[in-house]
Amino acid sequence: MPFINSRVSVRVTAGQQEAVKEKLGKAISIIPGKSEKWLMVEFADNCDLYFQGNREQPSAFVEVKVFGRIPAECLDEMTETVCGIYETELRIPKDRVYVKYEESDKWGWNGTNF
Repeated sequence: MPFINSRVSVRVTAGQQEAVKEKLGKAISIIPGKSEKWLMVEFADNCDLYFQGNREQPSAFVEVKVFGRIPAECLDEMTETVCGIYETELRIPKDRVYVKYEESDKWGWNGTNF
């Protein structure tokens, strides 16, 4: 049950959104046991994001939330991949992207909890 939430300071077209969603769908499998089948993605574009005291350059804040644990050895590859997606598809430099990870052992779906 992964969820990836993106807040970006740039305008995102439908085509860009689809491309990012598809690439995130592949990237989530870097985390063992996670797949696009259960992935939910949210986009918020044109956000007022100040990074390093300014908003002159594009920036992104990406949250990756999962049910269960993320093995530490997956984090570097996942961060590199996520930053690369936003740089390639939205032209947001990797050094202007924060990626936050959140693990949960409490997650509900379909009227019940895991």
